Amino acid sequence: MHTSLLLRASSALLLSLLTLSAHCAADKPLTPLRVGVLEFGTVNWELELIQSRELAKKRGLDLKVIPLASGDASTIALQGGAVDMVVTDWIWVSRQRAESNLYTFVPFSNAVGAVMVKADSGIRQVADLKDKKLGVAGGPSDKTWLLLRAYAQRQLGVDLTQFTQPTYAAPPLLNELALRGQVDAALNHWNYAARLEVLGLHALIDVPQILKGLGIDKPIPLLGWVFREDWAAANSTAVKNFMAASYEAKAILAGSDAPWDLIRPKMRVENDAVFKLLRANFRAGIPTCADQDSMSTVSATFKILAATGGEKLVGKSKTLSAGTFWPAYTLPACKAS
Repeated sequence: MHTSLLLRASSALLLSLLTLSAHCAADKPLTPLRVGVLEFGTVNWELELIQSRELAKKRGLDLKVIPLASGDASTIALQGGAVDMVVTDWIWVSRQRAESNLYTFVPFSNAVGAVMVKADSGIRQVADLKDKKLGVAGGPSDKTWLLLRAYAQRQLGVDLTQFTQPTYAAPPLLNELALRGQVDAALNHWNYAARLEVLGLHALIDVPQILKGLGIDKPIPLLGWVFREDWAAANSTAVKNFMAASYEAKAILAGSDAPWDLIRPKMRVENDAVFKLLRANFRAGIPTCADQDSMSTVSATFKILAATGGEKLVGKSKTLSAGTFWPAYTLPACKAS
């Protein structure tokens, strides 16, 4: 699996395509663009590069990065007009669209989490989680937890809410609980799972394996840039230019180690091992292509989440709402494997 070579080749292609838009905005007044991000979120890594390399400015954008306290604060800020754009998931977008709140989504990352266990835990497969304390990042409606529940239902015929003893916690606290042995396994986001891996834990199962067990064999973007559809229609050039800056930053980060030294302070890493693993996992999560099969995969995943999470998660719609993915900006088509 020549993942590194593929990423570097894809990054070179994206870089050559996306930098073309930078030459059109040199003499025009800068257009303000307010992006709301979690204060310590991984989105800041990319934004740090965009700002330091002036990737948005050279495309005519005056980018303002507004720190926010939580995912809920992000969507509230977007709904209230305090920011123009945030990073969240397409489940929220689809639910909003089903209620005639027309937000839309452009992929940001395919990076995924995992269930992490200690080597001496005796847990070798999902069936071994029976009656164990399973820590879950976030709450009962966390999308990765719902996918894991659907996987267990399909593969084992069990409901993990009854089969295990779920404990819900914020990601940093969940890592502490796992290290102290206060939970037997921890389902955490990718950047926190990486820290556990460095400390000797390993993945019992990760999201690609979960999806494969559900009949989904292609990577999907879980997080993306989200904004109002009507605002994007009125500011389409600015949005496209920002997306070009975003994907140029990704291409730079995928293709060279040197820029990572610049953004390392934003990563708040404990040591070199954590730094290198976070860098590798970030790169592995970069979306490099999209096609109709990708959209079909997202739609299939939504149906699984709707069946598991119900109306509380997805609202009244049982299928992915039309227009959830912004049609005005697409990645290069995927090549046949």
